[in-house]
Amino acid sequence: MAENDQKNNGQDAKAKEPQKGEVEKGAEGSLNEAEIKEGKERFLRLAAEFDNYKKRVAKEMENAKDLGRAEVIKKLLTTVDEFELAISSIKEDDAHVRGIALVFSNFISSLKDLGVKEIEAKGRYDPYRHEIVLAEESNRPEGEILKVVRKGYMLNGIMIRPASVIIAKGKETAENGENGDKKS
Repeated sequence: MAENDQKNNGQDAKAKEPQKGEVEKGAEGSLNEAEIKEGKERFLRLAAEFDNYKKRVAKEMENAKDLGRAEVIKKLLTTVDEFELAISSIKEDDAHVRGIALVFSNFISSLKDLGVKEIEAKGRYDPYRHEIVLAEESNRPEGEILKVVRKGYMLNGIMIRPASVIIAKGKETAENGENGDKKS
């Protein structure tokens, strides 16, 4: 019988050891509620961080696509400018001219469908959207756009090309210097 007690004691000792994959229990025989709460909070933080990561990666992917589109569209804008110049310089109104104008109109419509927008170049000069190519003396307020030399375009908030503009500058008189100060 002593042998049986020793065998049972050996089995009991093995049964009390935590097996692989089991959670080791605390001194009371169960996990502490604070530990469970801490584990849940950690899990929720990790889940939220992972969700934010997925959203950030999706946004970065969309921005990368837009930057790629912007580079392609930037190369096509020279062709758009040449089309506009050709159509505006043709005086005849025949079927060929109307056909070319229709093809150009469809091309511009396709660019708009991709999210390309023409930059408005009216009113006051905006250094974030306009590029000054010339400042002319004018009776109009200083900094007002007088003429658009080349249209500007944006794609979903990305500047493809700023509008090239001519702006008004104040007239100089014999009495005023460059800064508008009176000479004495």
